[in-house]
Amino acid sequence: MKAFRAPRWLPGGHVQTIWPVFFSRRFDGAKPVFRRDRWATPDADFVDVDWQGDDPAAPLLVLFHGLEGSSSSHYAQAFAGEARRRGWRFAVPHFRGCSGEINLAPRAYHSGDHEEVAWMLGRFRALHRGPIVAVGVSLGGNALLRYVEEAGTNAAELVRAVAAVSAPLDLAAGGRAIGRGFGRQVYTRMFMRSMKKKALVKLRQHPGLFDEKAMRAARDLRDFDEVFTGPLHGFAGADDYYARSSAKGGLDRIRIPALVLNARNDPFLPAAALPRPGEVGPCVTLWQPAHGGHVGFADGAWPGHLRTLPGGVAGWLADHL
Repeated sequence: MKAFRAPRWLPGGHVQTIWPVFFSRRFDGAKPVFRRDRWATPDADFVDVDWQGDDPAAPLLVLFHGLEGSSSSHYAQAFAGEARRRGWRFAVPHFRGCSGEINLAPRAYHSGDHEEVAWMLGRFRALHRGPIVAVGVSLGGNALLRYVEEAGTNAAELVRAVAAVSAPLDLAAGGRAIGRGFGRQVYTRMFMRSMKKKALVKLRQHPGLFDEKAMRAARDLRDFDEVFTGPLHGFAGADDYYARSSAKGGLDRIRIPALVLNARNDPFLPAAALPRPGEVGPCVTLWQPAHGGHVGFADGAWPGHLRTLPGGVAGWLADHL
């Protein structure tokens, strides 16, 4: 996995990002079946958690999904299959508004949401007897890293080891990357369609929450974060949100084993923005293969399978159980 190479029939970061979402095989055998729990939050809201497996003594793999993701996302299904193969319990806590039902509170979720990650992991620790490891994907990976950065040695009370896959470690650089060219036409449009729709529903829940005219005029993620994400979550605006929420600058503060996996051809984050070995602490392992795209990593003969990514990451996490 550290030196992953995409198959020859799958060239380029954009293809390696898009193809696995729609066509590659996500798991072996039967489709993962989840049981859903609803947790009440301290601020009178809720989050939905999808579980696979019931053994309270088995290792538990918690997956924090990416922007507008869920337990139905291709990577979540692939990790569910890997957890089943290993005999681990598996859970996907949905960030607010991502489980198919809009949440109740004014807040939503964001890339630096370490307080929410801390609360979720605390709930898992209270409910599960066995060891816990966690993987965060894209936005969820950045938020998970921000949690272990803030928690320091205290993170070990909740989780043995963590892994971040395709995390946008430098949010400003990532925003610029997908805000132009092909990224703007494809990824930005996809995210904006979903996010603006949810934001306008939330405005009906909480009239006056933000400027509706500015939201309807928003054309990219920076516009959205300036109007919605930043102000609603305690930031002065998009720039303040990016500066305080990017995980890259705090990787030297992590005190539990952490794997940070980013393909160098990820269209969501330029290779030049990736951390170098001298910029991280001794607990951090960097995997930066040349290929993989953004949460892609399809492998094998056409149409490809998604077993390599969860197999490699889970294998690394298993070494720390």
